[in-house]
Amino acid sequence: MNLFRRTLVLRALALAAGGLLGACGTRHPLAPADDSAPQHDYLIGPGDSVNIIVWRNPEVSLTVAVRPDGKITTPLVEDLEASGKTSTQLARDIEQALSKFIQQPVVTVIVTNFSGPYGEQIRVIGEAAKPQALPYRLGMSLMDVLIAVGGITDFAAGNKASIIRLRDGSQQQLRVRLDDLLKNGDISANVMMRPGDVLLIPESFF
Repeated sequence: MNLFRRTLVLRALALAAGGLLGACGTRHPLAPADDSAPQHDYLIGPGDSVNIIVWRNPEVSLTVAVRPDGKITTPLVEDLEASGKTSTQLARDIEQALSKFIQQPVVTVIVTNFSGPYGEQIRVIGEAAKPQALPYRLGMSLMDVLIAVGGITDFAAGNKASIIRLRDGSQQQLRVRLDDLLKNGDISANVMMRPGDVLLIPESFF
């Protein structure tokens, strides 16, 4: 194939790809920059550590890890479900379990080593420098996520990225503009993340 014909073929492919990507952009609405952060109480998840303090009972006060099955075990309480609960809810459940052995136990639970439930983690896949799952934090923005994963690669189609979000039982795909945010400093491209969001960063074809 001579140089002229090769150039024409490459231009045709570029136009076709541009049209396809443009169509995808039409199907997926742009994520709103002013979408406020949801009210959110931190829920305990597998991999978290919980410091259990039982007032006036140091022998049963300890720090334990939440197992992969979402449960914890303490000296007097076996296989208590912890995942998906707030620290206050877990403290009340431990009090109820300990009441068989201790009169009117008073329990405080402090969570450390945050991971959160799998269903609430932010997952970043595709052309991120360090694709990974992140624990959701109240007020977490798209910029916060990008900082945590080290930005995007040189091969990323940043302005074709999207957030896959489950809302009211239905899945939405919202387009985000990573190139505008990272390279041009366009703060209007920064959007609020929600628990369970998946950030998909595709590869650029050209």
